Amino acid sequence: MKKIGIVIAAMLFSIGSYAQSAKSILDKAAATISAQQGVKANFKMTATNGSTSGSIAVKGRKFYATTPQATVWFDGKTQWTYMKNNDEVNVSNPTEAQLQAINPYNFIHLYQRGYNYTVNTAGKDYVVHLLASNPKNKIKEMFIAVDKKSYQPKQVKMLQGKKWTTFDISNIKKEKLADVQFRFNSKDFPKAEIIDLR
Repeated sequence: MKKIGIVIAAMLFSIGSYAQSAKSILDKAAATISAQQGVKANFKMTATNGSTSGSIAVKGRKFYATTPQATVWFDGKTQWTYMKNNDEVNVSNPTEAQLQAINPYNFIHLYQRGYNYTVNTAGKDYVVHLLASNPKNKIKEMFIAVDKKSYQPKQVKMLQGKKWTTFDISNIKKEKLADVQFRFNSKDFPKAEIIDLR
């Protein structure tokens, strides 16, 4: 009986340390893209309704992303989405789930609350699996692939509703980014129709 108790205690300890190592991997990944001056990268997004590619600049909670279809600015509170095909700008105050659907790096603001973690390895990467522990979380599940040496995130795969979206991330580099880059400037789009959805 005593041996069974020891085995169970050892199993619980190993599960706890495994979860801790998964969290520490995400902590290190978050640190690589949380540079005060900013980070730039390229991405490819694949979803059930198609795929697109583009570039993203991130500074703290702020980001600026551009694809052939749209350009998105987020200053930490307000988001502007310029749709190129109809010369229209939608202005909104997005939720965390909406931000994650656009910004692959938004996981650094999500993973610390409301998720359980496990980690596996795949070649040169750690793959951290996040499962929502809070039923209110819009993103139910995520897989984040992190390079074992640099701790840079390489892929973010997430489940929202019943649909999976995958971001493949490449060419990550630190760069000094001005705050003005994360705000829409109407002077640059004088003919665009602005629709305020807030």
